[in-house]
Amino acid sequence: MTVKQISVFLENKPSAMAKFTDVLSENKIDMRALSLAEAADFGIVRVIVDDVFGAMQVIKDAGYVCSATKVLAVAIPDEPGGLAKVIHYLGEAGINMEYMYAFTTRQKDVAYMIFRVKDNEKAVQVLSKNGVKLACQDDLAKL
Repeated sequence: MTVKQISVFLENKPSAMAKFTDVLSENKIDMRALSLAEAADFGIVRVIVDDVFGAMQVIKDAGYVCSATKVLAVAIPDEPGGLAKVIHYLGEAGINMEYMYAFTTRQKDVAYMIFRVKDNEKAVQVLSKNGVKLACQDDLAKL
């Protein structure tokens, strides 16, 4: 139960992010989540969208270098300690977190996080065993 994240390399300069989001907007691609990490000369935009195939096409056609990665979209109880509990489940199972970022939905009392781990299958098993809900790509379209 994974979702596809698109990673895009952007130059680290003014308006680069604006131009990238214009490409998505002009092509009616709806973002569900976004993370931006920067280095001296470039940045990596990680984005979860409603239409992965369509987004990859328009992003490549616009001249960007991009790739798709399977990540986990995890429903977290929106309460103190909700995230800590989920992270403990993964850590106790020996699963290392490479990175994570949050995104919002219209659902009440639930927060969502994107988790990048080395072993998605093991993480899904551990989280499911502990009653943690994961979203698939189709679920994201409904959020």
